[in-house]
Amino acid sequence: MAEPIRPEDYKEPACPFCSDFYRPQEKKVIPIDLRRFTETLDRYLGRNDLAAAERHLRFWRTEALAGNDEGGLLAVENERMGFYRKAGRKSEAMEALHSALDLVDRLGLEGTVTAATTWLNAATVHKTFGQADQALPLYERARAVYEASLPPDDPRMGGLYNNMALALTDLGRYDEARALYGQALEIMKAAPHGALEQAITCLNLANLAEAEQGLLEAEGEIDALLDRAWALLQDEALCQDGYYAFVCEKCAPTFRYYGRFADAEALEKGAEVIYAGN
Repeated sequence: MAEPIRPEDYKEPACPFCSDFYRPQEKKVIPIDLRRFTETLDRYLGRNDLAAAERHLRFWRTEALAGNDEGGLLAVENERMGFYRKAGRKSEAMEALHSALDLVDRLGLEGTVTAATTWLNAATVHKTFGQADQALPLYERARAVYEASLPPDDPRMGGLYNNMALALTDLGRYDEARALYGQALEIMKAAPHGALEQAITCLNLANLAEAEQGLLEAEGEIDALLDRAWALLQDEALCQDGYYAFVCEKCAPTFRYYGRFADAEALEKGAEVIYAGN
């Protein structure tokens, strides 16, 4: 088939010095449906259908790229970071991380909550894969924006403090980590259905106590924190949804590590029942 004839093949500029016609034109942007993207992803994750969730992420990333929708692509890359981080797939998580950070720069989002959330997600990827030293500067950038832009009791602040404290613990900065965990607990006490986040923080504090004092010296403190976490997870006001199941799965290994085998098994079985029902 012959090549199509393009306007630039025959159209001349108005004069030798008028070349606007030949300048690159802005690409047309076709935004992706972010609501549809997010709601469907939540459904897949709510029933722990990870294969479908991954296909979904790949599809919408392709759609965002094809439609030159860099804002939509940033949303997809943030979700990809979280998905591959939780799956333990470092190369894919890092690919999404670098893409997201590049998009923040290209879109001129410095200083915005969107940028801060992206830095937080990127920092958590680094922390998950043993790079706390690379995570901490990103947490600090996110913290500066969040503290300047969000109400002090915003649940997003609690999430930031909790994750940042994990990196500080890895770096041996225990006093700073404990202070941030304390702030996270206070914020989540007032947050709707914040018991799940409080339980996670209690287990993180147990790990901090062991790291700082040793397992035998910290035994009493660890037992008290495990009891508190267990009670929070049994809060009858909590919605028994996919996120609850995910948190139960996340908490179970810590209970098992500290010898609470029956509690760990109960959490895992509860998660299985919820996923099956979704």
